[in-house]
Amino acid sequence: MDAAEPVSGDYTDDPRLPLLTAAEARRAVGFLQLLEQLDVTPRGEAAGQLAADLARRLPTS
Repeated sequence: MDAAEPVSGDYTDDPRLPLLTAAEARRAVGFLQLLEQLDVTPRGEAAGQLAADLARRLPTS
């Protein structure tokens, strides 16, 4: 198997945003669930699916 080429690139000095806290992620899931209830189009359905996917990844405390 051939070795992969080394990764190279330029990285900005821009500050990075912090990761979401669990509380912020739960709040976002709640908003996505609300969007699912209010939007009966495929977009609302997709919001519900995303909410379910994210909720499974959150700690349960």
